[in-house]
Formats: sequence, structure tokens, C-alpha cells
Amino acid sequence: MSMKLAVPVSADFTDEVAEWIEAFDQVVVDEGPEQAAELMGALRQRAREAGINTPGEIRTPYLNTIPKHDEVPYPGDRNIERRVESLIRWNAMAMVHHQNKKDAGIGGHISTYSSLATLLEVGFNHFFHAKYPSHAASGGQDQPGDFIYFQGHASPGVYARAYLEGRLNDDHLKNFRHELRDKPGLSSYPHPWLMPNFWRFPTVSMGIGPLNAIYQARFMRYLENRNLIEKTPRKIWAFVGDGETDEVDTLGAISVASREKLDNLVFVVNCNLQRLDGPVRGNKRIIDELEGVFRGAGWNVIKVIWGSDWDVLFERDHKGLLLKRMEECVDGEYQAFKAKGGAYLRKEFFGKYPELLELVSDMTDEQLARLHRGGHDPVKIYNAYKRAVEHRGGPTVILAKTVKGYGMGTTEARNAAHQEKKMTDDALTTFVKRFDIPVPEESAKQGKPYKPADDAPEIQYLQERRKALGGYMPQRETPELKFKAPEIDYYAEWTAGSKGRAVSTTMGFVSILRHLLKDPEIGKLIVPIVPDEGRTFGLESAIRQVGIYAAEGQKYKPHDLDMLLYYREEQDGQILEEGITEAGSMASFTAAGTAYSNYRTPTIPFYMYYSMFGFQRVGDMVWAFADSRGKGFLMGGTAGRTTMLGEGLQHQDGHSHVLASTVPTCLSYDPAYVYELAAILQDGIRRMYQENEPVFYYITMYNEDYAMPEMPEGVREGIVRGIYKFKSAPEGKAAKASVAQLFGSGPILNEAVRAQQILAEKYGVQTDVWSVTSYNELRREALSIERWNRLHPAEAEKTPYILQAIKGAKGPIIAATDYIKSVPDQLSPWLADRLVTLGTDGFGRSDNREHLRAHFEVNTESIVAATLSRLARDGKFDAKKAQAAFQELGVDTEKVDAAKA
Repeated sequence: MSMKLAVPVSADFTDEVAEWIEAFDQVVVDEGPEQAAELMGALRQRAREAGINTPGEIRTPYLNTIPKHDEVPYPGDRNIERRVESLIRWNAMAMVHHQNKKDAGIGGHISTYSSLATLLEVGFNHFFHAKYPSHAASGGQDQPGDFIYFQGHASPGVYARAYLEGRLNDDHLKNFRHELRDKPGLSSYPHPWLMPNFWRFPTVSMGIGPLNAIYQARFMRYLENRNLIEKTPRKIWAFVGDGETDEVDTLGAISVASREKLDNLVFVVNCNLQRLDGPVRGNKRIIDELEGVFRGAGWNVIKVIWGSDWDVLFERDHKGLLLKRMEECVDGEYQAFKAKGGAYLRKEFFGKYPELLELVSDMTDEQLARLHRGGHDPVKIYNAYKRAVEHRGGPTVILAKTVKGYGMGTTEARNAAHQEKKMTDDALTTFVKRFDIPVPEESAKQGKPYKPADDAPEIQYLQERRKALGGYMPQRETPELKFKAPEIDYYAEWTAGSKGRAVSTTMGFVSILRHLLKDPEIGKLIVPIVPDEGRTFGLESAIRQVGIYAAEGQKYKPHDLDMLLYYREEQDGQILEEGITEAGSMASFTAAGTAYSNYRTPTIPFYMYYSMFGFQRVGDMVWAFADSRGKGFLMGGTAGRTTMLGEGLQHQDGHSHVLASTVPTCLSYDPAYVYELAAILQDGIRRMYQENEPVFYYITMYNEDYAMPEMPEGVREGIVRGIYKFKSAPEGKAAKASVAQLFGSGPILNEAVRAQQILAEKYGVQTDVWSVTSYNELRREALSIERWNRLHPAEAEKTPYILQAIKGAKGPIIAATDYIKSVPDQLSPWLADRLVTLGTDGFGRSDNREHLRAHFEVNTESIVAATLSRLARDGKFDAKKAQAAFQELGVDTEKVDAAKA
């Protein structure tokens, strides 16, 4: 006989729930949304304490975050602002269209700005401060204002606004993407190198703008907490494309912003639902996805999805059916709703439910087509921006839904919108009519820019708004720096050598760095940056000396507090210890390396990292750093393919100097000795900060210990220019002139010195040893001289420094490097057939230096063998003796080529 268990009847809590909701609504009305949120947080906490699991909400309904009843009135003149925006829209489109009409294929983008225009204009008219008033204590000089990271593809719109402001003229617009003509031109995208008085930040390479914006906001707090700049309300605004969020750099560091409570940071994500070629999330909703990502990371999220004209429909919909229908649709459908017009929207969106059809029965198809998305509604945008700048305790992201190609007729919201460069005559005429642009039809077809008279209401309003906000933006300044670099005698401790003590160039650098940090003049300006490898580089003493920056100080007692060199974090700490992130570290390097312009504070960054994981991992950001006219020192630690013993393929660097050579403003050096390093650092600080040269340095450092010699007399010029004779052939009665030259760099210079001794003592061959500190700089100087000679055939030829330096040096040149052979091979055009290169082409291996250098054939024995072989080929040494020498030296002539192993 089976027994049925009684199922308890569920209690009906309908009335009780209704009472709770009514009470909560009263809290919202009486106390406001923040108190209501606090109440909800307390209830969730109480539920957790009672053991009740409540699902976390990372996605809210597909509605505007700020309801209509919480909006404040718009403060500006809506009609005039619409006129200004329409004029900017026209000039941006005319600029691109006109250029492509006369120079087919020159390129340019229209659709991004068309979706972004209102988002930018509300900011320009009411939020973007060009400067802030200073506290009286600082002498009254205005402080730098807000920083804006623009969507790069929207540059025509930024130019078009500057045109109305009078900062750019007709010639500028007519020469968009024509920078090499006889008239002033405009660069394609934001490029400070090309337009040094206009753009601050290069952003068009997707992802690096948002990443740099986060670390810029963090660096701003760093400067404030260290009392290097005043605390002001300045904000970092980053305009981001929704498709750009697929780049790992865009979202990869957002937790940094919430962890550091960066309420000086505002992201505005332009959700026009399209990538360059199609929908961002055709089968999903990108706004939902991003809301979850940012809310989960601790950001304040504000959604601006629907324009004010939807508010009436929401008020008339008493069943919530409109929201239900919205949440049924995916972005691929929303794209079609805009692309195919009002009749399609009526049928496919509202037509699913009879009640929704009835809801819009009094609206025409044209009215339906004109229903705005939130990113095109100034009231919605203004309220979102106001909430964002008033928010405290963390960063804000605004997810603004827009239409790509807004106002561009048949291109609007279509997959091809991004590639649109020219518009048909009919489309141009339609655009002029829609936005009421006062240009004749023929001028419209030609895409001629239009600017009202200076006393026109639109221009006066635009100028007044910018005056109220402190001036024009974007604008980049290069203040005069009153900076005096220490002279070389300041580094006497390191130019004197190590007195026989074995040290590495890395340890030498750390010692110099600590000395710089103590300096009463420039010490506070030094910004050490390291990606979680401080102990690898021997920074323990520096950590104890100046502390690691921590926005909230050190809330815990470190376990090693009882030790001299404990892990010390301070709110005014000086070291930026970034964790395991080369990209984030590079973003901090960028913020620090451009602070001389952005903050009028010439901070000197030293970014220390594994050389293998430097350029190759963040090469795009290094290039942007150069574009930004950044200054500072990239210190490639544990460098070299054979010096970094034991680590193997993924860690051993044999090519970073090749990568460095591709960046025009990067001066790269490979010093062997600490005195060389000191001379390079002294010259670098002088050139960058005293002489104000827009260059930066890449310097490799090593972990191999050996005795550091004293700096010889008269070698400083050679060190900074790239080469000098380190050790001549032995002198004396029995000495002979050198018959070959040995080039060495970094620790491999020591191998060359030992090779010189073996060649002389065992084989009677005299050689000179040269320290080549920079093949890259020697090549650049030689190319410059070669160009001058080519362009001045009637004048006496100039001689490159490499040839000046080795003048009179006879015989072949055997160049050995811990990098691939193409590094020394850069000098082949000037060394003719004299050059024999030994390098580390191929994958690294796990072993010690002895075996690694033998494997790659850059050790002492390989240098000796290569020298004898070349002399034999030149008829200067017995060939059979040279062949026999290989066996004597232990050089395997039949082993596999390391480049292929």
C-alpha cells in the first residue's frame, strides 16, 4: 500500500508583497534613489546572514537607468545647440565627401561621428572643461582641465567643430588627409606627433584609448596623492565604440578603475550596434552584455537607450508589453528596424502584439522612423553626464544607444555604413534638408564646408559655451620646462668602476635609480614602474626607500614587517608596482611620459620589465607612446638570448633591439658596463628634459655579474653615439698592428675581450675590441648622412660616425651580439664586405650561459674561430691552421644551425 505525502499549500503573499513594494516606493519618493539602493543593500545583506541566496543582478531591464521623473531640465538652448550640431555634422561629412570626390580612395569616415555627434556636443557645451581655477596657495595659475579620449574614426567631427570655432580654416578642411601639400592639412586620426598643438591622445588603434584612459585617471590620482599637482574636479572622458570592446585591451583593465575608486573616470560607450563590417552582437544585445561586465567589475553603469519620444509610449503602456517586446529583440533586429524605416518597424516590432499596434495607431510611419535612440537625445545625455560627474567612489560607464550613420539616408544603420566615404547627390541634398543646412544645392553636391558669420547666433553661442568652460578642446600644450639635468660627475660612483667586484648592469642601474630618487631637485619626479618583477630586478631596497604607491595606503601589516626590506605600500608611494600586466605598465609609462605636457609636470618614468615581454607584447602602445611625444626610459631587464640563462624559449630575448629600431623616436642602447649605462642615462635626461627633445630610450640590462671597469678617458661621445674603441691591440716592441676588429655589445663584449687575448696569445693575431652601444643609432646617423650626401652632390661628402670612429682600423670586422644577426647587419652598407656577424637567430633553450653561447656561436671560441676563418678567406692566415683551430677551440663545424634548431 503506497502512502501519499501531503503537499503543503503555498501561502499567498500577494497582499504582503504589495505592501512591501508600496513601502519601498515611498522610500524612493521621500528619500531618493541612493537611500533606496542602500536599503536594498541592507536587505540583501540580511538575507545572506539568514542563509538565503539571492541572485545578483548584473543586468537591469532594457530601459534608461534614469527615469523621466528623475531628470533635471536641460540648461542649454536646445534650438541653437541643434543648429550648431547640424553645422558640424555637415562640415564633417562635407570634408570627407569632398576629399574623396577629388582624390578617389583617400579615405575617411563619416558614420562614426554621425552616431556620436550629440554625445560629444552635450559634453562640449556643458561638461568638458579646458581648465580649472587653481587654489590661491599655488599662485593662481589655472590647472589643466579634463582629458578626452576621442573615438579615432570620429576625427572629422572634431575638426568640423574646431572649424566653427575659428581654430581651423577652409584650407585645413579642404586638405583633410593631405598633409604634404603647400597648404596646412589635417591628419586622418588623432595624432599628436602630426598635430602637436591639437591632439593629446592617439586613439584610433582600437583598445589602447580605453586602456590608456584608465591608467591616466589612476596616474592623475598618483600625482595628486604625491602632491605633485593640485586636486581638482578634472575628469577623464573616454569615448569608446561598442565594437571596440572586443579588443581585450578595452575591457582587460576595468577592474583597476573600480579597485582604485577612480571617480575621475567616465567611459561613454557609443553603442551604435555595428562593428566595421556588421553587427557587434547580432544575436544578442551588446548593451546587456556590457552592463553585466561593467557592473560585475564594480562600475557605476548608466544606460541611455531610449529618447524622450519613447517616454510617451511607456506612459501609455500599462501592461509592460513595450518593455517585453524590447527585451525579445536582439541587436540584429534593432539594426534592421532603423535601416528599413517606419513601416517595417510598425509591422515587425509593434506588430507582434495587437496592443502595441494600437499604442502607435495615431503615429505615421515617418514619426515611427524618427523615434530617437537615447544617444541622440540631449536631455537624456545631459542627465547621464550629470549623474556621472557627480558620482563618487568609483568610475562610471554610460552605455548610449545610437544609430551608425545617423542622418545619412540610405546608409543609416546598414552594415556598409563604416566604409561610406562619398554620398550620392540626392543623399547630400536630403541631408541638407533634414538638418536645415543653408547651402545652395550645387554647393551641397560639391561637399563645400559652411561657416556662418562670426556674429551669427550659432557661432556666438558656441564661443560663449567654450569660454565658460575654460577654452577650446582638444588642445595640447608644450610648456617651457625649467629643468637642469645633472652633469656626468653626478654619476662618478658608477663611472669609477666596481673595483673588481662582480655586479650586473641591472644592479648598477638600481643603484643609480636609488641615487636619483634621493636627489632634492629631481628625485620627486622619478616614476619607477615595474610589472610584478621588482625583486627580479633587485628593487627591494628602492621599495623600502620610497614605497609602492597604493591609493588607500597599506591596510594590513606585511608579514615581513620585521625585516629591513619589507613590502611597503603608501598612499604617497613612488613606485608603480602594476602586477602582471605589460599593457597596464605601458599605459602608466605613457601617462608619466606625457605628464610634462598634460600636467606641466616633467615626470621621468623608468619602466623596468623582462625585455622579451616588452615590445613584442605591447608594440602598438609603444608606437602610440611615440605618437604622443612621450619621454622616459624603457629598461629591458634580464635581456639577451644567452645571458638570461635557464629560462628557455619564451623568456630569452634576441630581437627587442630590432623591434625598437622600428619606432622613429626610440633611442635604443645595449650597454656592457655600468659606466656606459650612466653616460646614457645622463645624456638621456639632458636631451629629453633639459633640451626638450621628443624622444625616449630603450636600454637593455643584464643579470650576469662581472667586474665593471672604470670609464676610460674620452669615450663619452662614442658611448652616446654608438661605438668606441674599448681595448686596442697590445702595445710594446713585439706588438704588431691589428689585422681584425672585434665588435661586442652587452655581456658579449666580455667574450670579445677574451677572444682578443686568445687570438694574440695562441694564434699571433692582433685585434682591437670595440664596444658598440647602439647599432640602431649608428645606422640612423649613417642614413641621415647618406641622404644629405645624395641631396648635395656639389658639396664635399660628409662621413658617417661609424666610419669616423673606425678610421684606420684594418681588416675584417667580427661583430658578436646576444641578439639576432640583423642587429649588427644594419651597418653592412657602410662596412662593405668587411662585416662578419655572429648572433642568436633561432629559438632559445634552457641551459647555462656557457652552453647557450656555444649553441648560438657567440661565445669566445666562436669569435676566435670566425676571426681566423675570415682572415684565411682573405689570405691573411693559413687556411689549414684555421681549420685545425676549430677542433682546438671545440667548435663543432657540423652541428645543426641554431637558427633552424
